[in-house]
Amino acid sequence: MIRYSRRPRILAICLAMLAGFIDAIGFLKLGGLFVSFMSGNSTRLAVGIATQSHPVLLAASLIGAFVGGVIVGSLLSTLHARRRKATVLLTVSVLLALAAGCNRVALDGWAVHAMAVAMGCANTVFQRDGEVSVGVTYMTGTLVKVGQRIADALLGGNRLGWLPYLLLWLGLVLGGVAGAIGYHHIGMNGLWVGAAFAMLLSLLAPQTPSEVEKA
Repeated sequence: MIRYSRRPRILAICLAMLAGFIDAIGFLKLGGLFVSFMSGNSTRLAVGIATQSHPVLLAASLIGAFVGGVIVGSLLSTLHARRRKATVLLTVSVLLALAAGCNRVALDGWAVHAMAVAMGCANTVFQRDGEVSVGVTYMTGTLVKVGQRIADALLGGNRLGWLPYLLLWLGLVLGGVAGAIGYHHIGMNGLWVGAAFAMLLSLLAPQTPSEVEKA
């Protein structure tokens, strides 16, 4: 995060909000599984294998869908390098709209898997040298960086180096709150909101890496 200028930082925080929003909807729909937090699904998979008490196949298929989304996003990033961010975000929007449409015709299984594909794809928006540079759906590493940057500040380093990472985490949390509230009122129709937000981000996203990355 600290290696990016202000505009891409804002985009990353907005993406984290979207991820929190969608994951909260998925979590409530699935009753304890996730569409963007694959560490949680991996734990549920492991517990299910050991105790035969959790939906092992569903957890495994969600993980597979998420990885598939990363593959799709990575391929799009290579094929559309100059418009990478906009192209990936547009794809995320289409996938979320597809999930909402599946839900409308009672294809719930397809809906949640399309959500997982979308969230995997979203993680490929920020890349450096072919590697994901900002994970927008998982925050354990982000919180580690918060702690590291606070320690650095206490030792005389950058006093605010921890702030971008904290804001990224807060974005996910606030998005999750919004998603849970939305699910309470409109259920899976909240996916249309997520699709519209992703579409908006695709229109606002910088078009080339040189526009967003500091040297």
